[in-house]
Amino acid sequence: MIPLLNGLRILDLTSVILGPYGTQILGDLGAEVIKVEPPEGDSMRLAAPGMSAIFANFNRNKRSVVLDLKAEAGRAVLMKLIGTADAFVHNMRQEAMDKLGFTFKAVRNANPRIVYAAAIGFGRQGRYAGKPAYDDVIQAASGFAGLFQMRDGAPLYAPSIAADKVSGLHLAYAVLAALLYRERTGEAPGYVEVPMFELMAAFSLSEHLGAATFEDEGKIGYVRVISPSRKPYRTKDGWVGVLPYSQRNWTKVLAEIGRADVADLAWFKNPTERSRRVDELYEILAEAMPVRTTAEWVATFERLDIPHAPVRAPQDLLHDPHLADVGFFACNFAAETPVQRTLRQAVTVEDAATTPDLPPPPLGADTEAVLREAGCSEAEIAAARQRGKP
Repeated sequence: MIPLLNGLRILDLTSVILGPYGTQILGDLGAEVIKVEPPEGDSMRLAAPGMSAIFANFNRNKRSVVLDLKAEAGRAVLMKLIGTADAFVHNMRQEAMDKLGFTFKAVRNANPRIVYAAAIGFGRQGRYAGKPAYDDVIQAASGFAGLFQMRDGAPLYAPSIAADKVSGLHLAYAVLAALLYRERTGEAPGYVEVPMFELMAAFSLSEHLGAATFEDEGKIGYVRVISPSRKPYRTKDGWVGVLPYSQRNWTKVLAEIGRADVADLAWFKNPTERSRRVDELYEILAEAMPVRTTAEWVATFERLDIPHAPVRAPQDLLHDPHLADVGFFACNFAAETPVQRTLRQAVTVEDAATTPDLPPPPLGADTEAVLREAGCSEAEIAAARQRGKP
């Protein structure tokens, strides 16, 4: 844990991936994150007996408090916690949160300085507002799955919870920016909205907007990125990712594979034409790659100073020497946990004395301690443990 946000308390009413990823980042940076869960817990806990790997990898550096917000006592205690917090973060549909009584207005009335941040599927001002949203839905709606169609002829979902994680990153920076605004002005900003659809639409289009940036109906698509030939190259014994990006890079690579003649062509020397015909360059390189092993190509590209990397399977990363050098998988938890390998916060800050991480918490492990710290009586704590009507 990096103690940059020490003294800040985040009330985390998020679940699944998007919200927990964003709030874990805040916890990694030193904020106290109070994860408020229903009696059955975050649904990701249920993905495996005990504690799922997905839950463990998105919920370190948090304290778990169980409150049944269907019960009046649970809602009353949460309002008490709101009075102690710097930020209130949720990823429910806003209508559902409002029905529970935790509207923006109600939360701000309880604590005028609190930052209210909601990660939702679609912006509240648009016609899709309130529609249910999950990662697959957003990948489809935002054009992200369609990027694969531009290249391969059929849409695909990325084999990653990409929309949730991209949105989680935006959630973290939005909360931090709002807290900085409060510190500079003395007042919390208004409702902070983090809409998945709009975020992923921007993520999908930013390099692909192309001529539509300047024209009403301009052609969309960054040619190099959607080229069907842009893919790892087959070697004699494996695969290599390589990107000769500049004319200088390509000239050196073409000379290495015996195709220096291409570098003398007029279209190659013209940056616009070279970009338009990049498929031809990719195909020329692909034809040459199988004659050498991956190790031989790595050595060649090192010598030529060409950006490259051997293609690794995800399981290969468990034994990657660089990740071992930086302690990427090392567990440094402050308490016992079944977690034997973790994915540490990749950001580092020199001269900031790090402290051990809090392990992903067992469900409700910190309920009594957190409620007592908030000034709740034993009777209030007991009442908060009662379940409301289903």
